[in-house]
Amino acid sequence: MASMEHPVFSLATRPDLRVLDYSHNGVRITVTPSVRGLATLFDKDILIYCISQLMAGLNAGRAIGRRLHLTAHDLMTATQRETSGDGYQRLREAFERLAGTRITTNIMQGGHEITTGFGLIESWQIVRRTRGGRMVQVVVTLSEWLFQAVLTKSVLTLSRDYFRLRKPLERRIYELARKHCGQQPEWRVSIATLCKKSGSASPLRVFRKMIRDMIAADTLPGYRLAEEPGDILCVTRREPVLAPGMAPSLREATLDKVRALMPGWDVHALVAEWHGFWQRSGQPRLRSADAAFLGWVERRAGAA
Repeated sequence: MASMEHPVFSLATRPDLRVLDYSHNGVRITVTPSVRGLATLFDKDILIYCISQLMAGLNAGRAIGRRLHLTAHDLMTATQRETSGDGYQRLREAFERLAGTRITTNIMQGGHEITTGFGLIESWQIVRRTRGGRMVQVVVTLSEWLFQAVLTKSVLTLSRDYFRLRKPLERRIYELARKHCGQQPEWRVSIATLCKKSGSASPLRVFRKMIRDMIAADTLPGYRLAEEPGDILCVTRREPVLAPGMAPSLREATLDKVRALMPGWDVHALVAEWHGFWQRSGQPRLRSADAAFLGWVERRAGAA
């Protein structure tokens, strides 16, 4: 959630060698690149995938650790990356940026302000290649900061369609909407504050134009954007917020079946997506919520 609240990743699509400084409501963050540049929002896909694997382990009651063994093809497929030779090369470059980017921030602990520095991932290595040189299996060791966020469940699910967003600013605005809307039906923010929180390097007038283009395109999964008087952006949820206990409940065994059926997918994001489908269908009475969910997932898998 911290990386959704604060601009940790670069929105640039070319190597970004700037040192980013951000300060808001007493929080200060400095992000320092390596010679490869800052980690980007598209590099963040790797961390999202790693975190989804750890959360699946936690929810299933398995022991987890900072060191993950990943199948490169599964990672690329889950995050909708190209699986071509160039795709594997870009994946390697993403690992290098994630390992090289350093974050320095202040935190309050016991009434004292503590400044700490860390990387996004501690290390990575290719443990198996094909004869043609493509990586098959990789090992990623997450930073202690990221791992503690998982252990305390300081994470939010993302729509599967997040990975379909190809413009970095669209992804960043979606993240902010997901973080700040929460279970609220809407969230309002000034364009100036949004520009700051997004990490955009564009002048305010250019940023405002990009937001207006996003409003016209209306492509954010789960949210609609609207401009209001006073240079305000209003973000509203596309689906009504379900009160606790209103959505059909599912057994853990059903979630385990879905994990086996769709490895690499965030099962809790799928549940949220199915709840939205159930709402749009008029909230019909279900003879078996588990059977209905499994049938929906199988159709979803066939269309993916």
